[in-house]
Amino acid sequence: MSTLTPARPSLRGPARVVVRQHRWTLRIAGGLALVALLGLIALGLRSSHVTEVFAATGCRTDGADGDRECMQVAWNYLGSMYTYRRGFDDVAAALIALPVLLSGFVAGPLIARELETGTHKLSWTQSVTPARWLAAKLVVPAVLVLAGAAILSAVLHWARYVQDLHLPVEWYAMYVFTTTGTVLAGHLLFGLCAGALIGILVRRTLPALALSVLVTGAVGVAFAGLRAYLWPRNTVTGTNLDVRENIWWVETGHLTSTGERLPQDVCERGTSDSALDRCLAGHDITGAYLDYHPASHFWPLQLVETGILLALAAVAVTVAFRVLRRRTG
Repeated sequence: MSTLTPARPSLRGPARVVVRQHRWTLRIAGGLALVALLGLIALGLRSSHVTEVFAATGCRTDGADGDRECMQVAWNYLGSMYTYRRGFDDVAAALIALPVLLSGFVAGPLIARELETGTHKLSWTQSVTPARWLAAKLVVPAVLVLAGAAILSAVLHWARYVQDLHLPVEWYAMYVFTTTGTVLAGHLLFGLCAGALIGILVRRTLPALALSVLVTGAVGVAFAGLRAYLWPRNTVTGTNLDVRENIWWVETGHLTSTGERLPQDVCERGTSDSALDRCLAGHDITGAYLDYHPASHFWPLQLVETGILLALAAVAVTVAFRVLRRRTG
């Protein structure tokens, strides 16, 4: 005697429905990603070739050789490198904007539109529970966007550092830090989960889209402003500050004999030397301080920001499932 056991619920069917419903959006996004990928590879190879040709000339970019012809060659080379750098920054800007676009798409066309028009009821009557319906809505864009962003950011990192010989890449620059490491994935997952929650709460396409874009954009701007304070900074004091290259200057200013910190502009540098000396003496300024992040703080800053974003994403997605379960019984 045999017994029939119910099939284990799977996301395969609902996921296929999501792909079929938004196939044109996926095709357009995939085409743009492919164009960006090929463009990055072409720019990287081109910048590598130009760098090799310049290195073969024996000229220097600092003009120390004193050769006028070399100075022109170096000028042309640096101009080309600057143009390539702008191309890399354009791709980085698109990647930075991707969490905002993803959040708006998930909140509006992906979730709120179905709730607004009532088409979600068809899925729920086809042996698809509301929880599986929402899970499929999240898994499909998460897998596709995270995979595409990882490939693009890896190729962007390679293309940038091909030309690192004469135009060093600053690890803390927004276009570099946000598109390298784990931070981009954290922002993408937060945008995805925040968009899902807003879409379920608002249930109207345009308001949900606008609100999710506003929230995700505000979080991105907030992290850009607070990023330097997510990890303890190193400090150097004295009359001669540490000015090594590739460190992130966070805050600098004056120190009094008691150790009190004063802002950098308390005494204007444009005044005469005597006036400047009187100002320094009047404020009892005996030295200066510099708070900075060395390059070794790259991963601690990355992981702390990513952890906060993942925690926010977990809260948002948990609330989204609870709200959906409460509304559907």
